[in-house]
Amino acid sequence: MSKSFNLEYNETKKGRLDAFINDEISELTRSQIQKFIKDQYITVNGQPVAKSGFKLTNGDKILVNVPEEEPIEAIPENIPIDVVYEDDDVLVVNKPQGMVVHPAAGHPDKTLVNAILYHCQINDDDMIRPGIVHRIDKDTSGLLMIAKNNLAKQSLMKQLKEKSNLREYVAIVHGNFKEKTGKINAPLGRSKTDRKKQAVVENGRNAVTHFTVLEQFENYSLLKLKLETGRTHQIRVHMQYIGHPVAGDPLYGPKNTLKGNGQFLHAKTLGFVHPRTNKWMEFSVEPPKIFLDTLMQLRH
Repeated sequence: MSKSFNLEYNETKKGRLDAFINDEISELTRSQIQKFIKDQYITVNGQPVAKSGFKLTNGDKILVNVPEEEPIEAIPENIPIDVVYEDDDVLVVNKPQGMVVHPAAGHPDKTLVNAILYHCQINDDDMIRPGIVHRIDKDTSGLLMIAKNNLAKQSLMKQLKEKSNLREYVAIVHGNFKEKTGKINAPLGRSKTDRKKQAVVENGRNAVTHFTVLEQFENYSLLKLKLETGRTHQIRVHMQYIGHPVAGDPLYGPKNTLKGNGQFLHAKTLGFVHPRTNKWMEFSVEPPKIFLDTLMQLRH
């Protein structure tokens, strides 16, 4: 769905059009804004402006029309996947590190969805994200539940909304803890300084993470983390917020960290009520080899 923004420039000094929009609309990148200006989706005082460096003056009214994105329809691809459980309604898979969940700009193929469509029949009205009810980040490994039909999808999404399912992670994080358990209740939203990041922000979306310390090493700890909500990058942002960023995290962690294939974060345990039988189902998988090898090195 396309959308538009109405802005007004209220500065005594002249300013660049693209820079002003970039400051005002956090969800757009500078390159997107420049393309929209070139394609005449942006007007100043009702007139299209051809140059990104157009100088705004006090009182100028800017209309930003954001065009609807071209949908990327997923196509089946013969990519091996680790199937943990499957029946006529649901599929549980162990996603490897480095795999994107569904096609999007920058990742049109070789995603988990492409692999799933080759593996089995998905009857879903959503042709862009067929079967997907929740996601984990590209470099986070672990369990995902996939709906194979609309009945299953509605049931699984309802459980996510009502927080009645189980999602537990393990992570290696920086630093040690005095307490053995904790609860992080801090709202999340887009970072105002870096649009690639999420951050703890005032008036953000409610986000709650519970953690338990499993082991402690020199400068690092192994945690079990339970999601109460499922916001974008939630665990990674919450751990950074309390001063214990996930080891190996290229976005939220320090440069001096454990070497791996991205963050040492693994969706280990997944539980839900089966949408047709109403029976509780629970699955658990061990972290990838690089995670386990790193743990062994830390223990010794």
